[in-house]
Amino acid sequence: MKALNGSILYVGKAKNLRQRVKQYFLPGRDSRIVVPLLTAKVAEIETIIVSSEKEALLLENNLIKQHKPRYNALLKDDKTYVALKVNNKHKWPTVRLVRYKGKPEADGLYFGPYTSALSARKTLDLLQRLFPLRQCTDQELASRKRPCILYDMKKCVAPCVNLVSKEEYNVYVDRTIRFLRGHDTEILQELYREMEKEAEALEFEKAAASLKTIRQIEITIEGQTVDKPLGVDSDALAVFRQGEDVIVTQLIVRGGKLTGSRHYDFTHIAEDDHELLSSFILQHYLNSDNFPHEILLPVEISSPEILAEVVSSGQKRTIQILTPQRGDKKSLVDMAYANAEATFKKEKDIKAIREKTLFEMQETFRLVRYPERIECFDNSHLGGEEPVSSMVAFTDGIPDKKRYRKYKLRTVQIPDDYTAMYEVLVRRYRRGKEENDLPDLLIVDGGKGHLNIALKVLNELNIITMDVISVAKEEGRHDKGQTSEQVFLPNQRDPILLRKNSPILFLLQQVRDEAHRVAITFQRLRRGKKTIKSAVSSIAGIGPAKTKLLLKHFGSYKNLKEATREELLEVKGLSKTNVESILTFIAADNSHN
Repeated sequence: MKALNGSILYVGKAKNLRQRVKQYFLPGRDSRIVVPLLTAKVAEIETIIVSSEKEALLLENNLIKQHKPRYNALLKDDKTYVALKVNNKHKWPTVRLVRYKGKPEADGLYFGPYTSALSARKTLDLLQRLFPLRQCTDQELASRKRPCILYDMKKCVAPCVNLVSKEEYNVYVDRTIRFLRGHDTEILQELYREMEKEAEALEFEKAAASLKTIRQIEITIEGQTVDKPLGVDSDALAVFRQGEDVIVTQLIVRGGKLTGSRHYDFTHIAEDDHELLSSFILQHYLNSDNFPHEILLPVEISSPEILAEVVSSGQKRTIQILTPQRGDKKSLVDMAYANAEATFKKEKDIKAIREKTLFEMQETFRLVRYPERIECFDNSHLGGEEPVSSMVAFTDGIPDKKRYRKYKLRTVQIPDDYTAMYEVLVRRYRRGKEENDLPDLLIVDGGKGHLNIALKVLNELNIITMDVISVAKEEGRHDKGQTSEQVFLPNQRDPILLRKNSPILFLLQQVRDEAHRVAITFQRLRRGKKTIKSAVSSIAGIGPAKTKLLLKHFGSYKNLKEATREELLEVKGLSKTNVESILTFIAADNSHN
């Protein structure tokens, strides 16, 4: 379905095109709020005929990903997921806590994603108590001459100094992987057999260590509060709708135990539940590494066998797509729905609180506009060197990171906050005016002087569609060791002081602190780049071009100093002679320090 300007609004598939079009365009056939919003914009319907349902599924998926229609559900890859990674391709594998966007890399086994970094950290701590794999970096592994304290604490078997055979170490790696996959009962049986053999061989210290591991695993199993005897790896999906907003919840069951959940929110989508679930399964599971035996759905979808065949292509087994009517599997789907409803209501409550705070901000500061979009600036330098500025954006009271901007200041030669603020505001809003991309509210970090600079810039650019305030800590006053915040408004002599528990104050502090964090981080990055340039400029054979390669690859001189010969050889453009020169330079620098 296309708009008048040719943009694609919605992509769908149908066996009976006549009935499908009636569903959308005949009054009363579809009660969803979003349908009239869609049909009012449709100027043309383009059709493509394919030879099978399988081809239709794949074509629909490709078109949605290519054109990103507003009224289709599209899974976004901008979220960062927390997982545990086993780099099983290394000679001495480790388990690490990692973050990744979208699909994990193919350089190891990933387990997760976890619902929070805290739950992943607890799992990692448990693994480090159960299975004594190394925890050191590759550089420490290569350079260590004697075992570290973890060996004495029985938390590492010291592969760094060859106190363990590769075969014995691989047993620990294999058990770690199986434990993460939920096969803890199998591991227990193996450990019991091992303990008995060790006791018979009079190796009582080893038998005691095995018993300790057994007890820790048994405690972990007893602590499982959700244990469904499904016998296979399952994902249960559920959909909760209210108005034009939708949440899809995925409960993840591995080894018969509920190991986590994920939630995906959509708005203004024209798909009904069975269409949404089909699209979700295709986008989420096609080429996935976290592949269950079965997917449990709350409603029947069209041609589940064909969809299962499509998403199972390239996998070792064919996934089953089921709609259970009773029993444990139906209970799991019901649980997914309860989670979806609870998450939806929680997010709606939070959204309502944010809206109330923004309305109170508009009233308190006498803003002309509702501050739906806020921008805030902060400057940073180190002794006048590498001056930078950052701009952060908040939309509906939450960070809008795709709108963040960082600036290298051009005109500031000495530490002058007013000149820096003037430069960055002119650069941002001259372009913003040209592109019709202006916020509702501008916040500057500082006092009345900074506010006057902002007003001057907007006046020179003839911009009258923005509100402006400045935020600063109150000087000379302390309440129980804390300074109050003061907000300066245009054409008002005295600042407004906000009470300490004011939600407006919390939001302002969040915005300002985020701007400060981004500015400091950018300034340190700039300083790090300058450091690496000056550090390697004296190395024979390393000119500006290769310095740029090193900077792009390692990011900082600290990372470069920790690099191994193998990691340096991976940098395209460096010769073996260059690598040896760099290693010699780093070794001399380390001995000097």
